Amino acid sequence: MQELTSEIGAYGPLVLNAAKAFAVLVAGWMVAGILSGIVRRRVNASKRIDQTIGSFAASIVKWAILAMVLVAVLGIFGIEATSIVAVLGAATLAVGLALQGTLSNLAAGLMLVLFRPYKLGQYVDIGGTSGTVVDLNLFFTELATPDNVQIIMPNGLAWGAVINNYSHHPTRRCDLSFGIDYADDADQAIAIILDLARADGRVHADPEPWARVVSLGDSSVNIGVRLWCDAADYWNLKFAMTRAVKEAFDKGGVTIPYPHSVEIQKPA
Repeated sequence: MQELTSEIGAYGPLVLNAAKAFAVLVAGWMVAGILSGIVRRRVNASKRIDQTIGSFAASIVKWAILAMVLVAVLGIFGIEATSIVAVLGAATLAVGLALQGTLSNLAAGLMLVLFRPYKLGQYVDIGGTSGTVVDLNLFFTELATPDNVQIIMPNGLAWGAVINNYSHHPTRRCDLSFGIDYADDADQAIAIILDLARADGRVHADPEPWARVVSLGDSSVNIGVRLWCDAADYWNLKFAMTRAVKEAFDKGGVTIPYPHSVEIQKPA
């Protein structure tokens, strides 16, 4: 009985240290979440600082606090910080090889925040994957597709890919194409298109609306149209102009032909 009591007493400090370590972990996790949230809100509240930096800074604060919490927990078990540094130094090569993907994502995240090829709220295409940027942190970029599907892309892939940013410039060119019958008047069709464009308040006067015959198809004369508008109006203008031109062609007697072929009679 005395031996059992002494054995339990020997494990007492270990149990106590485990309880302390658990308490420190829980408290540290809560503090990291609270402080990172404060940093995010403070940065986002400033009009002079890009929201992308707020998201990234919050991520750095969270992981830095968690790293200090880990050192504190190890200290509870008697492992000194100098010993931790020595162990990490000896294991740098092994850790680097094992976490080379994670480290490359971290380095790419720093580059993305430094050069900012895209920001929160912008619609981008990264290596063939399109969506609105929702978050950019230390390790990954989060996108949301137009049908609200979440996409998580490692920063290493994002930094090494071709990035098309559709929201970077305040204006965009809206390109349209309409085909008319060979028997119709091309000048009349162009006049109808330009009148509609000038009447639409979303179309910029400078550069002025442009419409020309651009090619002769198998069944139609193809008219290309170029309209400049605010980036936010791009899709609404594209859809509205397509419908408006169709209706105006119908009223003006301009035909939008179906593909067809003409049989040529050879002399007997």
